[in-house]
Amino acid sequence: MSQDRVFATYHIETPYDLEYAAKVMAGEQSTGTFIAVPGETEELKERFAAKVVSIEELEVVSSPTLPGSKLPHASNKSISYHRGKVVLSFPLHNFGPSIPNLLSAVAGNLYELREVSGLRLMDLEFPNAFFEKYPGPKFGIEGTRKLANVYNRPLIGTIIKPSIGLTPDELRGVVRDLALAGIDFIKDDELNANPPYAPLKDRVTAAMEEIERVADKTGKKLMYAFNITDDMDQLERNYETVLKAGGNCVMVSINSVGLAGVAHLRKFSEVPIHGHRNQWGAITRCPQLGMEFTAYQKLCRLVGVDHLHCNAINSKFYESNESVIKSVKDCITPMFGGYTVMPVLSSGQWAGTAPISYESMETIDVMHLAGGGIIGHPGGSKAGVKSMIQAWEAAVSGVSLNEYAETHIELKQAIEKFGK
Repeated sequence: MSQDRVFATYHIETPYDLEYAAKVMAGEQSTGTFIAVPGETEELKERFAAKVVSIEELEVVSSPTLPGSKLPHASNKSISYHRGKVVLSFPLHNFGPSIPNLLSAVAGNLYELREVSGLRLMDLEFPNAFFEKYPGPKFGIEGTRKLANVYNRPLIGTIIKPSIGLTPDELRGVVRDLALAGIDFIKDDELNANPPYAPLKDRVTAAMEEIERVADKTGKKLMYAFNITDDMDQLERNYETVLKAGGNCVMVSINSVGLAGVAHLRKFSEVPIHGHRNQWGAITRCPQLGMEFTAYQKLCRLVGVDHLHCNAINSKFYESNESVIKSVKDCITPMFGGYTVMPVLSSGQWAGTAPISYESMETIDVMHLAGGGIIGHPGGSKAGVKSMIQAWEAAVSGVSLNEYAETHIELKQAIEKFGK
């Protein structure tokens, strides 16, 4: 791959010829504007212009996906909308190895062009200069496993529920119960960070006291991702609060603090960064608009996220199982020949979703989170955790869930409770 250009792949829809629309995209995001201007010399365009690398027509439809497109000055004949795959390349020296400025080029005003009635950023290929500037996850899959001391199976975790409303003392009881249950990982809900009714400092103190107390007793210190999302100055203070209390993970809402905010946190973080992608639906839910997860997860990896939410099989959200599977495989595909990020499966999960997850994703390098599937288990949280581990044991060994449940009571109870 060229080391002096960034390659961006798009899916576009346009009432124009695909080649014309691609040239408009390239010009708008580099040297061009709607008319020729003084100084826009051939030499300047040769050095700074984005280039159309390839165009592939996919299909033709009769109506536009998005409003506001400008029709060709044509005729009175009916308009067709062409969908296609377009690859553009951008000179690295237009923006340098800077993700905020890169995004202005590859995902900026393109979405507002009237020549398109649909546009989606599908993938990005970076030159090595970005890897040199952004070293990526500090922990990733291997470092997270080492810190949690969990090998040969997924990390089993849960989310603090109720999401909002627990006092620090009430949180203390929930954490104690989960720690004694032998769970590997707990995360705050994205709705709960540093609210006035239960300040982060008080929540961290309560949770870490229970985690350390149980660890002294059992020898297992679970990983807790405290939600430190906030403005930049407070983000740093929140991080310090967690670190000073002996915390071993922080969570940040990526789209709330921005990719530059995550990169800033990565510079000084000594613990894994758990990346929550809330607001992702607004970016991706329309198939002819926004961004594909393939591109998004590369950006998240570059800025240093160690764990990244990918939804889950048969979840309560809109995303298809096929999309979830592809997202997980994207995360565990090495980038720049090396680092990966740990995919996080959550939403509507219980022991019964382990076999299809393993069969379709072909990996145990995931963090599998279940709320009600653990806490709502009829045998209590400890049995809930065991049922999740047993389900993955069955999946990896190729034994059916029902057969394995015959000799594993916790799994059997989970099937009886949630299997319907």
